[in-house]
Amino acid sequence: MPTLPSMYLDQQLKDDTDYGMNLFKPHSSVCMNWLNAKPCGSVVYVSFGSMAAFESKQMQDIAWGLNQNNYNFLWVVRATEEAKLPNFINDTAEKGLVVTWNPQLEVLAHESIGCFVTHCGFNSILEALSLGVPMVGVPYWSDQATNAKFVEDVWGIGIRAKMDDKGIVRRDVLEACMKEVIEGEKKNEVKMNAMKWKKLAKEGIGDGGSSDKNIDEFVG
Repeated sequence: MPTLPSMYLDQQLKDDTDYGMNLFKPHSSVCMNWLNAKPCGSVVYVSFGSMAAFESKQMQDIAWGLNQNNYNFLWVVRATEEAKLPNFINDTAEKGLVVTWNPQLEVLAHESIGCFVTHCGFNSILEALSLGVPMVGVPYWSDQATNAKFVEDVWGIGIRAKMDDKGIVRRDVLEACMKEVIEGEKKNEVKMNAMKWKKLAKEGIGDGGSSDKNIDEFVG
C-alpha cells in the first residue's frame, strides 16, 4: 500500500510531487546538479534516516567502505553526526558528496542511482521498492531488522550487510555488498525483482488498483 506522491507512481495528480514537509532543510539543487553529472547507475546513495546515531567507529567504516570502491556516492549525514566523519571524507568531492539532508524521492528516482544503502526504515523501504532501487540494508533498531529480512529474503530486492560480534558493519563487508548488488552475481536477479515491485506499486496506487480501492473504501 504505497503512499508515495502520485507523480512518482500513477501520475494522476499533477501537483502531488512531495509529502509537503521536511524534518530538515534539503540541499536540493546541490544534490540534483551533482547527480545530473554522474553516469546512469553509478551512484551509491547512503542515508540512515532522521534518527539513527551510529558510533564513530561505524561511521568511519562506512566512510572507508565508500571511499575504497569505484562507485560515486551521495551520503546524507545529519549535522549532529558530522563530527564523527573521518577527515579524508572532505577530500572526496569528485567522487562523493556529503550533505546534511536531501530530497530523497527525487534522489531515488534519479537514473544515476545504482543502489541505496539504508537503515531499512519502513518509509525508505517503501520508497525504494516503489521506485525500483536495489538496496543494501544496514538495520539499526526497532522494525528495521525485520524490514531488512524482507528486502533480502522475501522481496529479493537487495541484501543485508552483516554486523560483526561488536555490532559493526565493517568496511570490507559494506564494499562487498554494494559490489554484489551493482555488478555481482545477484545483480540481474535483484534488478529484475526491483522492477517487478515497482510495476506492482504503480498498479496498486493507480486507478482501480488495490491501494486505490482501499483508500476509496476507507473514505467511504
